[in-house]
Amino acid sequence: MSFSLTILGSSSALPTSKRFPTAQVVNLLEQFFLIDCGEGTQIQIRSSKIKLGKLNHIFISHLHGDHYFGIFGLISTLGLLGRTSDLYIYSFPELKQMINFQFKYYDNKLPFRIIYHYLDSKNHQVIYENEKLQIESFPLKHRIPTCGFVFREKQKLSNIKKEMVDKYQISIREIVKIKEGADYILSDGTIIKNEDITISPPKPHSYAFCSDTIYREAIIPYIKDVDLLYHEATFGKDQQNRAKKTFHSTASQAAQIALLANVKQLIIGHFSVRYKDINILLKEAKVIFENTLAAEDGKTYQIK
Repeated sequence: MSFSLTILGSSSALPTSKRFPTAQVVNLLEQFFLIDCGEGTQIQIRSSKIKLGKLNHIFISHLHGDHYFGIFGLISTLGLLGRTSDLYIYSFPELKQMINFQFKYYDNKLPFRIIYHYLDSKNHQVIYENEKLQIESFPLKHRIPTCGFVFREKQKLSNIKKEMVDKYQISIREIVKIKEGADYILSDGTIIKNEDITISPPKPHSYAFCSDTIYREAIIPYIKDVDLLYHEATFGKDQQNRAKKTFHSTASQAAQIALLANVKQLIIGHFSVRYKDINILLKEAKVIFENTLAAEDGKTYQIK
């Protein structure tokens, strides 16, 4: 389970008896990243056996309540548990104001710092990077400033064949160079090509999150060729006019974006509570993009 997505909530606007509002966790090699934090998120985190202490980065796509109302309780819980390490929140400036106001009346000072990174709702940005992962934000089109996110695994180095190390007695210093792409030169000047002594690393994987947004082909360059796309599908074709009016997407529109972006797999979510049977939306999407799944709260999906 090196790169995975756990859906914590996939309902729009209102929680139901089976679905919570939007929240999900990306796990890359036991580094956990929370996307959105609707009501009940911390309950779902515990149900999914994700360790709260490992959540260091929270990404809030926009400031409609079903995407952030859970953050106040989550921060309070982290404080009560004695967290001391910094918590990083990526969102819009108004969220900092709301959090500061809420915790102005908190009994005890939080034992950790909250470090804010502000999103740009008009431009594509790299907002986080480490040696294994790059995270980007990009503009979506909703009723208020909104961003989508792309998680891109970085290319790993080649693996050197053990039998070649033994055959040529390659030093550790030379192994490092070879893994980075260098050829190996013998003492007599003979060049051993890199591809002859290494095994190509696996292809890096990627995941994109698009919620909430009207149908918008302008996002395609940002999400093109990702392995897994989560795209909102609030409504079905029966509510296409309402989708346009509220700046949301239909299931078939989400599928059309997946098709045009050449993604490998699509998960639709952010379902309106009016749909008791989500299969209606799933069938609409699969007509256009066969490799579509309907999000299930509590389920983990491998990004591959």
